[in-house]
Amino acid sequence: MSSKTRPMKVHNAAFLLERMAADCAPMQEYRELTQNAIEAIQARPDRRGEIVWDVDWRLVASRGVFKLCITDTGIGMTADDMQAYINDLSRSGRQQGLDKNFGVGAKITAGVRNPHGLVYFSWKDDQGAAVQFWRDPDSQVYGLRQFESPEGSFAHWRPVPDEAKPVLIERSGTMVVLLGADEGDNTAVCPMGGPYPSHWLARYLNTRYFRFPEGVRVRVREFARREASQWPASPTGAMAEGSQLREVRGQGFFLERSSQARGTVVLEDAVAHWWLLRDDDSLRVHRDSWQASGHVAALYQDELYDMRVGPAGQRVLQQFGVLFGARRVVVYLESSPKDGALAANTARSELLVNGRRLPWERWAEQFRQRMPREIQDMMNAILEGVDAKSHREAISQRLQSVRELFDLPRYRRADDGPVSTDGSAGGLPVTGGGSQTGKSPVGQRGGRKGDLYGDIVRHHGHPARPIRPAIIEPSVQWVRSQDHTREPGQMEDRAAQYLPEYHKLLVNGDFRVFEDMVWRWTSRYETMPGAPNVDPLVRTPIFQKGVPLR
Repeated sequence: MSSKTRPMKVHNAAFLLERMAADCAPMQEYRELTQNAIEAIQARPDRRGEIVWDVDWRLVASRGVFKLCITDTGIGMTADDMQAYINDLSRSGRQQGLDKNFGVGAKITAGVRNPHGLVYFSWKDDQGAAVQFWRDPDSQVYGLRQFESPEGSFAHWRPVPDEAKPVLIERSGTMVVLLGADEGDNTAVCPMGGPYPSHWLARYLNTRYFRFPEGVRVRVREFARREASQWPASPTGAMAEGSQLREVRGQGFFLERSSQARGTVVLEDAVAHWWLLRDDDSLRVHRDSWQASGHVAALYQDELYDMRVGPAGQRVLQQFGVLFGARRVVVYLESSPKDGALAANTARSELLVNGRRLPWERWAEQFRQRMPREIQDMMNAILEGVDAKSHREAISQRLQSVRELFDLPRYRRADDGPVSTDGSAGGLPVTGGGSQTGKSPVGQRGGRKGDLYGDIVRHHGHPARPIRPAIIEPSVQWVRSQDHTREPGQMEDRAAQYLPEYHKLLVNGDFRVFEDMVWRWTSRYETMPGAPNVDPLVRTPIFQKGVPLR
């Protein structure tokens, strides 16, 4: 402590923790506890060990409640270690830094989301101790719970007998039990709103981590049935009763196994890792345990941030130049800023460079310009399998009859201009005809020279000539889900989407208004030569092979 400065203290730490927890991503606590276990294993001399997410079967046997827990074979902690590290907001047993351990993650996320407590059992060189971090129901203060010994003394930790040690731990290791909101809370069930209830934790960890460090094995308990009343009462024979420990490997393992091509694109200040997934049924194997369709994410220290999937991911992939077949393309951006620091925010939900968000738009433009040949070939193959007959000529002919409606009045200053314009944007002609002298007003020049905004802002009375700007219609591409040019969820119930990067209009061939129009007119004129037949049961025109819908 400096004699000149009084150290800052935290007033109302409970509010601070809960405020920071509100900024964290859903299920972030499972990442924080897993990362703590990884770092504990890497602190071992051999840097090898195992992490298992399971339920505390002791509580199942004694209380009949299922509490999720994580056990690691890391270096473990003493009673003094746990009292120091767990009860100090920003203290950690590992090296801290903006690109390292923050010392706040598990306390913010797991602590706040389990107010009844996190119970830490840890052994170091065969010596065991336990502490409970909780929110005191009386004072509403977060901290270590106080226990009374049989002798009547009080302490914030308790010794743990050797027989209570999990089978996984030999001499050193840690087990953390998540107690949830109260004593009867089942913390092993899928959180509300989580997808894939039977595989929720394995999927989360697989999509959060790109890969795990060499020598670290991670497994997760999964129950085949959703109802806890149908879960086994002990780990013995659990496999036969619909329970198993599934190994978690990270997205990288599945992408490498399921892609037909992969590579990297070097950008200005990042590396884009890309994969082109196979288009076959093999991807359905364990697809509920990893993100098996096209998406984008940021890669940092073997973790994935800001992952965008579904329609959001498709929009980003379109910016990256993947207009068709986006369900088969995965792109991870690994930033390498030339200037500034790259780090995660405190909630570890987003990556920042000098406090700013990653430059996705700039990366997308650079990736488009260096599009991998394999991805381009895939898109070309999709278009070749579609009736790509161009209707541009027919569209242009129809637009000719209404082209005058698209002509906006525009004028450019000219000394010999036949009309005189006012100061409106675009230059509207002034009633009374053009300039009689053919010269600009005194003190003002004609034309564009000397006035950067001469074509937009004009002063009253300037002589000018009418101009007709070129009207370039966007290229049009019809897309449909049946030919894989439109991905599920893309432009759902929307007629079209304009892509300004390509001056292209994607028109949704599955749009219900278009389908209804086609059905209505084909039904009315089905007797005409060349008209398709109509299936009255499904209101769908039956087209002959090779005859285009559009």
